[in-house]
Amino acid sequence: MTARSDYRAHRLIPTRWMDNDAYGHVNNVVYYSWFDTAVNAWLIEQGLLDIHHGNPIGLVVETGCRYSRSVAFPETVEAGLRIAKLGNTSVRWEVGLFTAGHDGPAAEGHFVHVYVDRVTRRPAPLPDAWRQVLLPLVVAPNAATP
Repeated sequence: MTARSDYRAHRLIPTRWMDNDAYGHVNNVVYYSWFDTAVNAWLIEQGLLDIHHGNPIGLVVETGCRYSRSVAFPETVEAGLRIAKLGNTSVRWEVGLFTAGHDGPAAEGHFVHVYVDRVTRRPAPLPDAWRQVLLPLVVAPNAATP
């Protein structure tokens, strides 16, 4: 299990009434939306993701999540973000979801982006300028991973 300090960037994400399911907690599919929000908002803020014209673009090829405890509206989630592997054409993102009053994450997840040319959809090496921006989020290979 990871701690907030194991992540390099953080984003607050409010839960919404509609996130709760019939069992009174946030439905599992919403967690994946939070992962996507944390990563893509960070990429946009860093000037790397231009959803209309950018090249390369990241396609998700793998996802996973380990749930530790429930989250429910009206809690606010703090998404911690880090990179476990920075490859030539891919990035393994890891996200820890934390709530107030808890040291451990409610959930830990990951997804892998493979970066491709916008037109051909063929793998494309990450530009050096991207690597320089992504490097501060990379954790040591022996760090705890979900």
